[in-house]
Amino acid sequence: MQRLRIGQDIRPLSEFRAGVATFFKQIQETKRPLIITQHGKGVGVLLGVEEYEKMQETIELLQDVQKSITQINDGEGVEHNKAKKLVLSRLSN
Repeated sequence: MQRLRIGQDIRPLSEFRAGVATFFKQIQETKRPLIITQHGKGVGVLLGVEEYEKMQETIELLQDVQKSITQINDGEGVEHNKAKKLVLSRLSN
């Protein structure tokens, strides 16, 4: 995802309503999210599907890493050689 450009990527809801198609085109071309405001406060984010999917994949990966760290800290880790043998035995079955 591209970095947010405050002057271009924060728009009031009234402006968004008037030009929805233009804003969808903008997020597809720039790969940047669009912040929608109402009464000067952020109320929503418009994000392209591809960028959303990338963000979800990143979140899932980070959750897996955090889970692994927790398991290792709790003594649930598996030594490298033992893990390798386990994986190779499962592949040969």
